[in-house]
Amino acid sequence: MLKVRDLMTSPVFSLRENDSLHTARELMNLQRIRHIPIVTVDNTFTGLLTHRDILSATISKLAGLDPETQKEIDSGIPIHEIMRTDLTSVEPETPLKDAAQLLLNHKYGCLPVVEKGLLVGIVTEADFLRLTINLMEGLDAED
Repeated sequence: MLKVRDLMTSPVFSLRENDSLHTARELMNLQRIRHIPIVTVDNTFTGLLTHRDILSATISKLAGLDPETQKEIDSGIPIHEIMRTDLTSVEPETPLKDAAQLLLNHKYGCLPVVEKGLLVGIVTEADFLRLTINLMEGLDAED
């Protein structure tokens, strides 16, 4: 039986609660990710910041702010003010099917993978899509 450990991404790009919204936006853009787990100095998982959270905290482009002003505003907003803390996480030994059910039933985009309170990985919708493609390719090869 496949476990979350078999599919999760590890190590994970993460930030700390006092990092800024600007730092989070830059990390998401540079690494092309949509979810950033938030951890303490000792890697204890405390929250999650999503691309949607960042969009909600961003002043609309209709306000006509220039990029430098937006950067200045973002630099003054610590992540702990906008991150989510009411989260569901899974353990590395969680059956992959159970993790998939959680994502589907709750419309989550990701599940942080936590072991003894420490962040050890993340599993996302994209990971499951890659798995599905691999399985489909395997079926096509059999034909």
